[in-house]
Amino acid sequence: MADSFSKKEKQKKKAQKKKEKQARKEARKAESKGSSLEDMIAYVDDNGRIVDTPPDESKKKEIKAEDIELGGPRRDDSPEDDFYTGRVSFFNNDKGYGFIKDRNSKDSYFVHINKCLEPITEGDQVQFTLERGDKGMVAVGVKKI
Repeated sequence: MADSFSKKEKQKKKAQKKKEKQARKEARKAESKGSSLEDMIAYVDDNGRIVDTPPDESKKKEIKAEDIELGGPRRDDSPEDDFYTGRVSFFNNDKGYGFIKDRNSKDSYFVHINKCLEPITEGDQVQFTLERGDKGMVAVGVKKI
């Protein structure tokens, strides 16, 4: 037969559990009072390991915000800034597009009439800059020499 408890015994047991819970809570508070923010801070040393001692102030390097580069490095030799010269190897006036052959690299670049500064025809010597298009580099700012 199962043991049965009276109402008073259940209340005593409940009160005892409440006291034990309060005692555990106070014990946790007492343990945590010894630790401070300084005890919780971690540092990273020169080798990337986590340590509890702060780094040596004499080894710090001064870094300027202007020297920090986000993303890829800057390109000084970007083709967008350079002027190229070449000859119009093909141009269709009806459709408004053609190709320019670069004088130095002998590469051929697409050109559209909307990107020309003045009207051009096949065989003209031209000066232009390059811009990235959907299918590669495109001649823009085209003008006759």
